[in-house]
Amino acid sequence: MKLMIASDIHGSAAYCQQLVDAYKKEAPDKLLLLGDLLYHGPRNDLPLDYAPKKVIELLNDLKEAILCVRGNCEAEVDQMVLGFPVLADYAYLDVNGFRIFATHGHLYGETTPPPLAKGDILLCGHTHVPACRDHEGFCYMNPGSVSIPKENSEHSYMILEERTFFWKSLDGTVYKTH
Repeated sequence: MKLMIASDIHGSAAYCQQLVDAYKKEAPDKLLLLGDLLYHGPRNDLPLDYAPKKVIELLNDLKEAILCVRGNCEAEVDQMVLGFPVLADYAYLDVNGFRIFATHGHLYGETTPPPLAKGDILLCGHTHVPACRDHEGFCYMNPGSVSIPKENSEHSYMILEERTFFWKSLDGTVYKTH
């Protein structure tokens, strides 16, 4: 299975469109979104082309392919307008021999992990910073942010293909693998 992983769109129609374009080029089996889809949050400036209604339209067009977990900016009203589930705090996935605990990162994160088995992957968004760090018993990974990257990182997403993770900028350029 080929999995595309993205987080923190924060209502940016421009960057969401770039993500959708990348999705069409990558042709993954599923798109895993790690939350913070529509609202920019009180700690962030408005992202480029802030238009949550357009983001709703773009994501709903892909609803059959989307798996999603709830971010700290999601609310019950978001579920009323999105055509795929967005209110689960986490999901366990078995993909290509990896056991992945997918969550946004505000409840469970790198320094506050859930109970994990040795070799599990803790996959989070929230920080807006791409990461891959091994810890005793698990590996922490973060795709960074689609619309509001921090610490001079790329507007980015991840791909899991076969047994390799690729961090990519929205234009598809690979800048990290694991």
